[in-house]
Amino acid sequence: MKEKLSETWIKASITGTMWAASEIVLGSFLHNLRVPFSGNILTAIGIVILVSVGHIWRDRGIFWRAGLICALMKTMSPSAVIFGPMIAIIAESLLLELPLRLFGRSAPAYLLGAMLAMSWNLFQKIANYIIIYGSNIIEVYNNLLRWAQRQLDIQTDIVWLPIIFLLVIFAFFGLVAGMTGIMVGRKMLRQPDPGFSSPANESVSDISRKADGGFSYSLAWLFFDILLMIFAFLMIYHTPWYVWTLVISGMIVVWSLRYKRAVRQLSRPKFWLFFVFVTLITAFAFTVARGGDISWQQGLLIGIQMNFRAAVIVVGFASLGTELYNPVIREFFQKTAFKNVPLALELSVESLPLFISSVPDLKSLVRKPVSIFYNVISQADQRLSEIRDTKAEKRKIFIVCGPRGKGKTTFLRKIIEQLREKNLSVSGIIAEVLTDGPVLKGYDIVNLETGERHAFLRNEDKYGYDRIGRFYICPGGLEEGKTLFAGLITAVTDIVVIDEIGHLELRGGGWHDSLTDLLGKSGHNILMTVRREYVEKIRNKWNLEDVIVFDVRKSDPRKTVHTIIKNIMRDSPQQFTPSGMTDT
Repeated sequence: MKEKLSETWIKASITGTMWAASEIVLGSFLHNLRVPFSGNILTAIGIVILVSVGHIWRDRGIFWRAGLICALMKTMSPSAVIFGPMIAIIAESLLLELPLRLFGRSAPAYLLGAMLAMSWNLFQKIANYIIIYGSNIIEVYNNLLRWAQRQLDIQTDIVWLPIIFLLVIFAFFGLVAGMTGIMVGRKMLRQPDPGFSSPANESVSDISRKADGGFSYSLAWLFFDILLMIFAFLMIYHTPWYVWTLVISGMIVVWSLRYKRAVRQLSRPKFWLFFVFVTLITAFAFTVARGGDISWQQGLLIGIQMNFRAAVIVVGFASLGTELYNPVIREFFQKTAFKNVPLALELSVESLPLFISSVPDLKSLVRKPVSIFYNVISQADQRLSEIRDTKAEKRKIFIVCGPRGKGKTTFLRKIIEQLREKNLSVSGIIAEVLTDGPVLKGYDIVNLETGERHAFLRNEDKYGYDRIGRFYICPGGLEEGKTLFAGLITAVTDIVVIDEIGHLELRGGGWHDSLTDLLGKSGHNILMTVRREYVEKIRNKWNLEDVIVFDVRKSDPRKTVHTIIKNIMRDSPQQFTPSGMTDT
């Protein structure tokens, strides 16, 4: 059976797609214009989107899921695919969610999360320099600051001062983004249906997944690339300079022949200008600034060594990133706990053009940030309604009917058993008779997934006050059932079973609200048992169309299961009814 997305993943897909649309459109615009702090601007936009969405959708874990979706959607960006922005997006979503897990959904928690998420940019930038250039970059930094201390005759140690100063600035920008998100979220709660759409960005009409150009993926090359990177680092630190320069140059040539995009960074003038700058500043830091006995030649060699390490990191990880698109690897992850991710990505790809067309131009965003974000975020609920409607159209409703006491529940048990033999997941409740010898004492409800039983109907008034026929309804069992069905709204399951819908539900009691919520808020296929005389009333009350009804007096469990599977696995609304069954 084809897997289905839970509603939490659907909401995360919509949220992550909005975030990704801003990253793809505005990100390319900002980077191409070389706008300073473009990464921080994009982070601020992501924070506003998450915080505002957090006010209208309060699902637990929606932020980290949205971050994962956005990071994977970044691979559709016209810019080169690199791990840095993807790691940043996931880390920012986790840091934004952390205070909400600890302190609940409150304004202080949102603001703290926003400051942590924005501050991550600084920590990742520092970590990137250390990873790319090695520990020598730390010594360069220390030597330059000590030299500045001597020149300015400062007695206090100022090593941490620049980092603390930058951290305060980053946190302040995060605070502003968080406050904007709260304002947008509160406006959404006050005015959930604006009835208008944001101006479309005329410069972008469509965007699609990058074609692989017929690239031949290889797991052997993936492992070979990893070994090459390890070998390169060993060569840099354990062989003379003339050896590692030749070896690494040869490795980059090999990578460039297989991965054209991997060496794109090395072909840019910016890389070589930075190469010269790092080399010279390193030589200065290890000679003049340090005040030691290291020569200029040795300082230059350290700078060149740092740059060669950077080239290995940049090209090596770009090569690994290319091989990780291998369909074999993607299929492997579809069989793990992350199987929802490919499904959510499919939904995101469908939603991406809509949200890209809603991304405003930067001028409008700066002039009226709250109104613009409110306008864009409002489309999230509209998109969720569209998805729910689509799911509802594909949903199938099955009814097992018959007279009272003629084996509807027994028939239902046989159906459930055979559905599970076909590897379909079945959730919901079934009603079990409770007897004392020949005396019928009542009914228990049984959770089909866990087997837990709860008293539901009893023939003694000590169990409850409301009654149906000669039985009293046990409030505890009723609440347990409602809680179970509420959880199933967002659960991944092939079919939900409700045993028995009847007179109690028709007058607004029992499972009335649960069935209404399942029909209105989920796209689950539903199988219910109903007494024959109530079938038409139930169809009319909930406006159920294309219902397939099985009469226990005429139907065979095996053929019934065949019909159910045939219908829930087919997108076509046309239905198939084997002989011996009644399609009402």
